Amino acid sequence: MSSPPPIAEEKNVTTLWDVLTFHAEHTPDRRALTFERRSRSYGELLSASVMLACALSGRGIKAADRVGYLGKNSDLYFVLLFAVARLRAVLVPLNWRLAVEEWEYIARDSEMKALFCDEAFLEPADFLCARLELPPASLVPCEKTVTVDLGVAPDPQDIAMQVYTSGTTGTPKGAMLSHRNLLALRAPGYRAGLKWFPCAEDTSLVSLPVAHIAGAAYGLFGLYAGGRVVVAREFDAAEVLRLVEEESVNHLLMTPATMRLLIEHPTATTTDFSSLKYILYGASPIPEALLRRAIEVFECQFAQMYGMTEAGGGVVALSPGDHGSGDAERLRSAGQAMPGAEVKILGPDGAPARIGEEGEVFVRSAAVMAGYWRRPEATAEALTSDGWLRTGDVGRIDGDGYLFILDRAKDTIISGGENIYPAEVENAIFGHPDVADVAVIGVPSERWGEEVMAIVVPRPGKSVDLPSIVAWGRERIAAFKLPKRLALVVELPRNAGGKVLRRVLREPYWEGMQRRVN
Repeated sequence: MSSPPPIAEEKNVTTLWDVLTFHAEHTPDRRALTFERRSRSYGELLSASVMLACALSGRGIKAADRVGYLGKNSDLYFVLLFAVARLRAVLVPLNWRLAVEEWEYIARDSEMKALFCDEAFLEPADFLCARLELPPASLVPCEKTVTVDLGVAPDPQDIAMQVYTSGTTGTPKGAMLSHRNLLALRAPGYRAGLKWFPCAEDTSLVSLPVAHIAGAAYGLFGLYAGGRVVVAREFDAAEVLRLVEEESVNHLLMTPATMRLLIEHPTATTTDFSSLKYILYGASPIPEALLRRAIEVFECQFAQMYGMTEAGGGVVALSPGDHGSGDAERLRSAGQAMPGAEVKILGPDGAPARIGEEGEVFVRSAAVMAGYWRRPEATAEALTSDGWLRTGDVGRIDGDGYLFILDRAKDTIISGGENIYPAEVENAIFGHPDVADVAVIGVPSERWGEEVMAIVVPRPGKSVDLPSIVAWGRERIAAFKLPKRLALVVELPRNAGGKVLRRVLREPYWEGMQRRVN
């Protein structure tokens, strides 16, 4: 098989559809996706995506329409993503771990026109469609269909994905990511010679949820390179270990929580990790002891990523070279801005912070979202007029340009790679008949990085325990958001404006530890 020209040098590859057609033209027989017993070459992936785009067009889907996906990971997710992109429509992934009410909110807010799902979610998807007065949910079809004119090809500025992320209010917002956003940092990284970027000969494994930017963007990362992407239905330690060995996986993305589960699994000691070249990790704090153990077990190189949905994924990286430097202080950092990205710290007065000074972290790159769907005020709050994204994180930058994240101004809890927003959990608990007041914080968890803790002020004469709080909340929010710990207090600390001082509540639990976001 002849080698294609480097995709990073092709100026006309500016959309997701360009990526697929580029590889289908130059290496049509190279394997693109492997899922369970099914494999697709780039040529077959293009054919399947064209057929699905024709089917969607026949159902009336047109440019800018929102199309939903509810399900676990699958190769068909990527077929759907490319098909929707070809029509200049927008894919809206629904996190399968959410509650029905949460799915319904996202579907209504996005004005979803159609919903696709995997077989395991057909029943709840049909129930959801009935409530929304949408056509019945469909499995992603694989059959041939009538070929139709698909119209104008997508433009780099077209929105390709709308990924929902909550804020401090607990109300989900649709972050709009264009084709340009999703591809922006790929070519600069290759041109800069970053060796930990996958290449056409590499096999990457997607085990994190494709409903998150991490899972989806990582899959697109491997496909952009023209490599093979192995898709795991969900993260299962035994299955991931099997796939790493049997599929000769070279690149793997993990959270600290999934990294620990792999290391502690009984078959880890007999798994052949010799194919692994690089492990990327991020999404939550990682204990230094866990990182040292992972380096011993996997015997490959590591890179750490810091980013967020609104930034289109990772924008700051701690390189393999940094991991091998032996510099303990540097390993506590999130790394340096990636090629094509910028990072800065602004103080409370909005002035640039000096080296080592703390302030709010701002990032800028072509990967930063176009804005929040139909939320102009929220967009204006998050994005400056000159393109900087307010991350809501507090940090500092040292003299070598390394970013250190000190805290989350937005109080987001990241547990096992899932974003959990205190206000959302507090809203669910607050209606409990025995609860007078409540605050939710993240506390250290050896297993998950952080876990949810509810600090409750009981009503006079009432008694509250964790099982009753969990039972109450289970009917209102997803199970992974429910508190795992409970503390009872007489009153909550508040500032002069009445805002709960969550940092004061967290301090006793994080004393002596650095709470990091990576």
